Amino acid sequence: MLNRFAPLVPLALVTLLFGCAAQSPVSQQQDQQSVISQVSAKPSTSLVFEEEMATEEDLQDFASSKPYQLPALADNILERGMSLIGTRYRFGGTSENTGFDCSGFIGYLFREEAGLNLPRSTREMINVKAPLVARNNLKPGDLLFFSTNGRGRVSHAGIYLGDDQFIHSSSRRSGGVRIDKLGDRYWSKTFIEAKRALAMAPTATTISRN
Repeated sequence: MLNRFAPLVPLALVTLLFGCAAQSPVSQQQDQQSVISQVSAKPSTSLVFEEEMATEEDLQDFASSKPYQLPALADNILERGMSLIGTRYRFGGTSENTGFDCSGFIGYLFREEAGLNLPRSTREMINVKAPLVARNNLKPGDLLFFSTNGRGRVSHAGIYLGDDQFIHSSSRRSGGVRIDKLGDRYWSKTFIEAKRALAMAPTATTISRN
């Protein structure tokens, strides 16, 4: 649906780089801040792959009673995200004025554009009770999780844009908020899983923009 965004992104942006948490294992531990979310999270001891993969029918049933449309919410989130390309990376950052880290960027967009408060850290965010989505069934707005520190644990996250691209606050070295190809060797190798967090969004309301 959002393939229309693809021509707006210069191919020069598509490069291999390290995720926001890959710079320092210590930094990832520091990122375990208190959850500001109303979203229920699964126990932290749960394994990444213990959930059963949701089918397309499951995803439709999951949100069938919701009075909102996922495509519209995804549009709002990604259009706002696109407007923030180039915003600097800042560890612990949650504001467009001061900068974002990867989870801060995601949390900001989902809160501002979908009225959904997500956990603050990637390790907690990956455990939200949202449908697990197969890589070949990704839709714009789905959350992508990566293990960039070589330890097999989630350490970075982004938002699927469409056309095999995703937007994220990558690292200070790579310029902060940017777009990359999920199919690039680095990201394909470090990809863990995807979740459709928008299926948990509250009823549709007009979210005020700052």
